[in-house]
Amino acid sequence: MAKAKAQANEKQLKVTLVRSPIGYEKSQGETARALGLRKMHASVIVKDIPAVRGMIAKITHLLAVEEVG
Repeated sequence: MAKAKAQANEKQLKVTLVRSPIGYEKSQGETARALGLRKMHASVIVKDIPAVRGMIAKITHLLAVEEVG
């Protein structure tokens, strides 16, 4: 029960792939795939944790990021 409340209070981010990683370093494409972004204009909702923030910072030029809650 306590975990359910904690998860409800966690911030989340909506991440959308708006540019193709083709033409950039291979690791940047791998980072997009690790975030769950497989196709252009695909969106995923991820937890707002430092590991995910680091991944977003690495490929910020390819993404659009919004806070969900």
